[in-house]
Amino acid sequence: MRIPSFRRALWLAVALLPAAPMVASAQAKTDSVAIRRIYDEALTRGESYENLRYLTGQIGGRLSGSASAEQAVQWGKTTMEKLGLDRVYLQEVMVPHWVRGAKEKAQIRADRGKGVALNVCALGGSVGTGGKLRAGVVEVQSLAELAALPAEKVKGKFVFFNRPMNPRYVETGRAYGEAGDQRRSGAAAAAKRGAVGALVRSLTLAHDDFPHTGTMRYEDGVVQVPAAALSTNGADELSQLLRADAALTVELEMSCQTLPEVKSYNVIGEIKGAKYPEQIISVGGHLDSWDLGQGAHDDGTGCVQSMEVLRLLKATGLRPERTVRAVLFMNEENGVRGGTKYAEVAKQNKENHLAAMESDGGGFTPRGFNIEAAPAVVRKIQAWQPLFVPYNSGQFVVGHSGTDIEPLQDQVKALIGYDCDSQRYFDIHHTAADTFDKVNRRELELGGASMAALIYLLSKYGL
Repeated sequence: MRIPSFRRALWLAVALLPAAPMVASAQAKTDSVAIRRIYDEALTRGESYENLRYLTGQIGGRLSGSASAEQAVQWGKTTMEKLGLDRVYLQEVMVPHWVRGAKEKAQIRADRGKGVALNVCALGGSVGTGGKLRAGVVEVQSLAELAALPAEKVKGKFVFFNRPMNPRYVETGRAYGEAGDQRRSGAAAAAKRGAVGALVRSLTLAHDDFPHTGTMRYEDGVVQVPAAALSTNGADELSQLLRADAALTVELEMSCQTLPEVKSYNVIGEIKGAKYPEQIISVGGHLDSWDLGQGAHDDGTGCVQSMEVLRLLKATGLRPERTVRAVLFMNEENGVRGGTKYAEVAKQNKENHLAAMESDGGGFTPRGFNIEAAPAVVRKIQAWQPLFVPYNSGQFVVGHSGTDIEPLQDQVKALIGYDCDSQRYFDIHHTAADTFDKVNRRELELGGASMAALIYLLSKYGL
């Protein structure tokens, strides 16, 4: 008899499990049936996509401290209350309040002729320019190259950091991480050398006109100078014109500023464990986003998937044996105050956190999970890989989990990051292009199902 393709894949997944007593095989079959129920529910009645439609369309970008961030908090609380969870509550946290102000303007100017417009945006946390700021430009590829330049080459100029992300890496996150130092630290490094500001190539492999914002840091005792991101097309054009005319100038106008901190909240909902309620498994994403777009992939998808984990467990009747808690973290983008607060309260309350999972890589096609844990714990989680093979999400590898759950690392046995295809993520990351229409319904719902399936296993067997 010919086995239907999906059933054949499921049979193969069970057959691939390590040799074990008959009872282990029976457990694997039981688990495969439960996981199938989770996927069936997600793919036929999933609610992540419609929740995301509301979050992005009715609320939009949700920068910490903003009115829209507060609206998102109330939306998250109300949405989880409708799920009929055992508990839904807010966890207070103070967050920074940076505002972008009027749309930024920039031009490349020479002694003669009309200025050439540049697509720019202020980096998060930057000071404004106090009107129009015009200066010459020195281009560098790295912080080290800047440090090696003679003082007269830098003083009174913009430092233009133009190192692109490395396209040779298959994992785009690695390229993003390596190029990120110029965005985070470029302004402070430039100020130390007497520069008046920093211009930073956007962190993306795409060639387009969207500037990518993102957080940057000043240093105590170092003058604060404005920092702006250029679109990759703009960076290429500026570099080309500099080669033809090293004396050209850039005129930049930004009105951003930092206001007093604001009280905000993490939004938390949980299902109490049926057997071991004192053991907690957290799953979350960050509710805040940058202000340029709608915060769809970063990280609206992670929020709706985390809430969907709880809904899927309830809808399928798979009552978790350990407590499962969904956390919508506030302020990942420019402070990680929410993740830090959550870990602090957990320690103060002496909570027993078994594991924490985060979704903050977009809502693209699932691939599997990144695991940070002791080798024995990693092996235990990897033993479940075959159950995920039929769903194309069976890559269980050692790797970075997530920024918001990092503060929990000394309180849990495992930190787990949901991993999806990353090739398109940095095309829209931190830009006006991060909108709902970029999210695919099936990819999003498959991701939530993958997360729920692993949470189900963690809840059933522990670590």
